[in-house]
Amino acid sequence: MRVGWKIMERDRTDVDATEGPEARTTDASREAATNASGAASDREAGSEKSPVEQQVREALKSVTDPELGINIVDLGLVYDVHEIEGDVEVTMTLTSPGCPAGGQIMGDAKNAAEGIDGVGEATVTLVWKPFWTPEKIDPKVRAALGF
Repeated sequence: MRVGWKIMERDRTDVDATEGPEARTTDASREAATNASGAASDREAGSEKSPVEQQVREALKSVTDPELGINIVDLGLVYDVHEIEGDVEVTMTLTSPGCPAGGQIMGDAKNAAEGIDGVGEATVTLVWKPFWTPEKIDPKVRAALGF
């Protein structure tokens, strides 16, 4: 199994963090990073998503941050899910650049996305802009946590 992801630095320069063949860099991943660095995620923007993109987002709810025990969608770590010709690009962040579970979370996200019927390859792009803050947590989960 190939585990791979890309890290988008603040200047949006791709840093290859792939084991195995080089990760693809597409206009969609750059656009997703640009969108993520803008004002709203796809959830907040209310944009219309394909059924596959919606299924992938639901599958990503099975991926939890092992330190917090909360899924990455409700934590607000997933900024965008984009389908391109049967493949999927997930743009996400982590709670901090030093997150010790980052590799595990990203690998689990890739596996969850690729587990959806109709998805060929999933690319997980890690971005640091916008930086994650607790305000990105789903409001219902934030209320349950007492924020």
